[in-house]
Amino acid sequence: MVTIIQAYYRQHPLRTILFLGFIVRLLAAIFSRGFGFSDDHFMVIDVAQQWINGIDDNRWLPINGNTIANGPSLLYPGLHYYLFLGLKIVGITDPEAKMLIVRVLHALYSLLIVYFGYRITNKLSGKDVANRVGLLLALLWVLPMMSVRNAVEVVCIPPLMWATWILLNADDKKSNKLFFISGLVVGIAFSIRFQTVVFIGGMGLGILLHRKWLQAIVFGAGALITIVGIQNAIDLIIWGKPFVELQAYINYNITNAYNYIVGPWYNYILLVSGLLIPPLSIFLYYGMFKVRKQYLWIILPALCFFIFHSYFPNKQERFIFPVLPFFIMAGMAGWHIIETQSNYWKKHDALLKRFWLFFWIVNTILLVTLTPSSTKIARVDAMNYLRSLPNNYPYLVESSNSWGPILPPLYYLDNFSQPYHVCGKLPSDSVFAAIKQQHLTMPKYILFAEDKNLEIRVADIKRHVPNLVFDKYIKSSYLDKTMSWLNPVNINLTYHIYKVEE
Repeated sequence: MVTIIQAYYRQHPLRTILFLGFIVRLLAAIFSRGFGFSDDHFMVIDVAQQWINGIDDNRWLPINGNTIANGPSLLYPGLHYYLFLGLKIVGITDPEAKMLIVRVLHALYSLLIVYFGYRITNKLSGKDVANRVGLLLALLWVLPMMSVRNAVEVVCIPPLMWATWILLNADDKKSNKLFFISGLVVGIAFSIRFQTVVFIGGMGLGILLHRKWLQAIVFGAGALITIVGIQNAIDLIIWGKPFVELQAYINYNITNAYNYIVGPWYNYILLVSGLLIPPLSIFLYYGMFKVRKQYLWIILPALCFFIFHSYFPNKQERFIFPVLPFFIMAGMAGWHIIETQSNYWKKHDALLKRFWLFFWIVNTILLVTLTPSSTKIARVDAMNYLRSLPNNYPYLVESSNSWGPILPPLYYLDNFSQPYHVCGKLPSDSVFAAIKQQHLTMPKYILFAEDKNLEIRVADIKRHVPNLVFDKYIKSSYLDKTMSWLNPVNINLTYHIYKVEE
């Protein structure tokens, strides 16, 4: 059996690699529930479902008196709106069923990263290097789980790689038409994530460095047409003015540059080094330097993007994901040259094999552990449980261990009416006083976030609603527990749900 598989792989390496990539991504789509970051749920899924329900709590649209654009591109959440609308028409309304469909679609879409990574490397460096790159893009531990998330930082990668593939063919065939088409394609990435403008600029700079002045203009024209055709059209239809969202997005990021995770300039160097698992990551850095001329159109855009994000104060981990496939392609090509031509590595072939064995052992452990793991799952399961209960509204979320409220993913409750919140800045006395003064309905359920100080917090709420009865414990995933153990900033959220007896 093993011999048959090996023979098939030798004859059809790309098919085999794509199949492996699909299997791990399908497992992630089926088993990796929840969401990775706040943005990939609250700025995509929550927003799209709100629009289906005819509301707009985020005030992203000019309805209910809203006259100010909030910034994020509406293309990606808009596509989810139409997907959810289609699912509603055919009778699929269960939140978990819809999310399974979303994850499977993203799993299939993300295979384009593997496909174009293989084709690009095969074109520039041959089959042996392409096989290595393809396997890395298919099976690198962090990619399958991230590929099924609604993170625009990953969703923008396929059009970037597709545009790069067209660009290489345009250069070979000396086709201005293909340079133009490459620009059209890369403009899609911009409409998904605005920061890719730096990547696009790096591609244009690479063309200029090859002294292809006309081709640079043609490429830029193609990108501009797509950007205007998508982003500007959306703004004109919704706001009646051009580039409103982009202006708002730039203003927001400049104003809030220091209001999120701020790290040193070398933060992403350490992060990418860890994601690619040392010493392989070090080999890839050396490799990129080795092929800096041959792979200019791959390295330069990614490097521009990397430098920009290293300079910008806000350094959230997911921001740098678009560079990973490009660093892998160029780095592996260069390292292949080093290990096949270097006298040192020819003499230390056994050591090199041990390094690769170490990488694949660590990568496999992480891949098997993380691919089926769920994140932020307690928040999701708490809403799923409430949805199963009759008469579940209003309810109160008690998260007084945190200064601000912990937002529940209301998409899974399928009810976007906001709960009451008790937290550091909203103590229970003021919340229940407001409920009584405004003659609001008392909460029917109390959700206590986290186990920490639970007895004290329950006693505090009982001063206002003494008839509390424990109903359900919602536990976190092993990944959430591990992340919290590694860094306490990541809260290990669990939920103790209490029912308020009549």
